[in-house]
Amino acid sequence: QVQLVESGGGWVQPGGSLRLSCAASGSVFSIYSMSWYRQTPGTRRELVASDYIGQNTDYADFAKGRFTISTDSAKNTVYLQMNSLKPEDTAVYYCTVRETTGYDSWGQGTQVTVSS
Repeated sequence: QVQLVESGGGWVQPGGSLRLSCAASGSVFSIYSMSWYRQTPGTRRELVASDYIGQNTDYADFAKGRFTISTDSAKNTVYLQMNSLKPEDTAVYYCTVRETTGYDSWGQGTQVTVSS
C-alpha cells in the first residue's frame, strides 16, 4: 500500500500560479500512475491530470495549456504546476496513485482558493 502526503495549496489571485506536491511512501515500486483530481462541494471528484510513469501524461480539457504534471521518481513525488489560475479552479485537490495491482490510494487533499 502507498501513503501520500500533499502540500502546496493555498490562496492565490486570479492569473497567479501554485505548485502542488505529493510525496509517496510505502509500496512505491508498484506505482503504475500518479494523478491529481479536484473536488468542489456537492460535486464529484474530477480528473485534472495523470502521469503514467515512464509512458505518457493526460490532462482534462480545462487543464491543457495551464497545468503541468510531472514526477520525480527519485523522490517518489508528483507535482502539479498550475498557471493562469481562475476562480473556477478553486477546489480541494487530491493526489492519487494506482498500483499495478489496480489498488488506488488517495491523499488527504489540499485546498486551492483563487480569488481577488
